[in-house]
Amino acid sequence: MSKLPFKEKERLKWQCRRGMLELDCLFERFLHEHYDHQPDQIQIAFRQLLREADPHLFHWLMAEPDDAPEKYRELLQLIRI
Repeated sequence: MSKLPFKEKERLKWQCRRGMLELDCLFERFLHEHYDHQPDQIQIAFRQLLREADPHLFHWLMAEPDDAPEKYRELLQLIRI
């Protein structure tokens, strides 16, 4: 697990701000409380996940996590906790 430099963390914080309040809350909480303690593959998946469209993210997190691509499933489970 790697700790990001301050600028990189701030960039991720900005990317966590979505068009839906529910997503904002979930992503920002994960970033602040859990991101630094995750293995590299989860951190990479999180950065990739933030590039996905909001409707997909909402669907995967709120409705059907099993519809998410395999590479995100473990991460989505962590975010939903």
